Amino acid sequence: MNLSQRMAEALDGETVRLLRLAGTVARGVGLPLYLVGGSVRDLALGLPVADLDLVVEGDASVLAHELAKALSGQVVAWSQFGTAKLRANGSTLDLVTARAESYRRPGALPTVRPGTLREDLLRRDFTINSLAMDLGEEPFGEVLDPTGGLEDLRLRLVRVLHERSFIDDATRILRALRYEQRLGFRLEEATERLLRRDLSYLDTISSDRLRHELERTLAEEKAALVLRRCLELGVLEAIHPSLRHAKDTLDVLERAPTAQAGPSPLFWMAALAYHVTPAERLSLAARLNLTARQRRVVEDAGRVRKMEPQLHRSLAPSQVDGLLRELAPEAVEVGAILAQEPGVRELLGRYLREWRRVRPALNGRDMLGLGVPQGPMVGELLEELRRARLDGQVTSRAEEEALVREHMGWRLGAS
Repeated sequence: MNLSQRMAEALDGETVRLLRLAGTVARGVGLPLYLVGGSVRDLALGLPVADLDLVVEGDASVLAHELAKALSGQVVAWSQFGTAKLRANGSTLDLVTARAESYRRPGALPTVRPGTLREDLLRRDFTINSLAMDLGEEPFGEVLDPTGGLEDLRLRLVRVLHERSFIDDATRILRALRYEQRLGFRLEEATERLLRRDLSYLDTISSDRLRHELERTLAEEKAALVLRRCLELGVLEAIHPSLRHAKDTLDVLERAPTAQAGPSPLFWMAALAYHVTPAERLSLAARLNLTARQRRVVEDAGRVRKMEPQLHRSLAPSQVDGLLRELAPEAVEVGAILAQEPGVRELLGRYLREWRRVRPALNGRDMLGLGVPQGPMVGELLEELRRARLDGQVTSRAEEEALVREHMGWRLGAS
């Protein structure tokens, strides 16, 4: 397969010109240059290309400096790990030296060394990501496919390269399911068997790496489908036993119209934590080493669930606001879908849609103009105005001013 035409259609003209020139320079100095991985996969599928991954068979920093001369550009960064960044004509190219890698133990970061292009492609996760497009030889754009990735693209399969793939790096389990749903593919039969066999190796992955992979999963446009597959294959429970509760959660979310509007990763994190016990939430947060913001969302999801019996239609809007305003909105949003009672869901939904956005017409400067002494009283009166607005006790600026004067008179009289 030759992808030069697909590249011309997918990328802007300046980028294509830059890549062609880079390939010519690379050929001239004897350092083969290739476009590799997901960018080649997406070109072959006719999808938009987000990132250009360039691999040099040789020292990437040497080629970067040669390109800088030819393009009147500048090498802005390079390292002993075989990477270099070139800036020229308003564009940036990241070059990486082809490498081979090995794993000392399951879950460890790989030990890497410079290698050939073939070794670089064979170290990758799936056949569909083990493709390279030659930028340095003619005809420009020929695809190298040592693992059968093009055939798997045709068959719409996600296939690992060898039977130890998930053992070496169990984060590939989550990546496999992301690709499967994002691309509309399916796991190749032997790959699914290996994935099920090797679920326990998720325990070999550090908390930070596992959290990072889960974050990327929850950021997917089709996160609900990925999570459903994770549940079906036992991946969620392998990440943490508390996530066994996710089936009922996903069942409800898939039926809820509000869940279809592109939920955020924090929304999904709150959803996964909503039905777990306090002890399980603490354990889950520790296993994933959640960030402070993520911990807050997870804990607030539990608070919203615990609060359900307190939320009833007899509460004034200001009372509902007082209960919820300090909680993460993602946790409240989840409660508005997952709460057991329809009345509770309605209150939470109204809070999100209407009440949390209510503000008085007056601001701090207006309060000073009305004679309110500078200090804590300004904030206190603004809060009183907000509560009055929420409960419909005032509906205009004039009524707010009257309420402030009334409260001022009362307070000054009391003093």
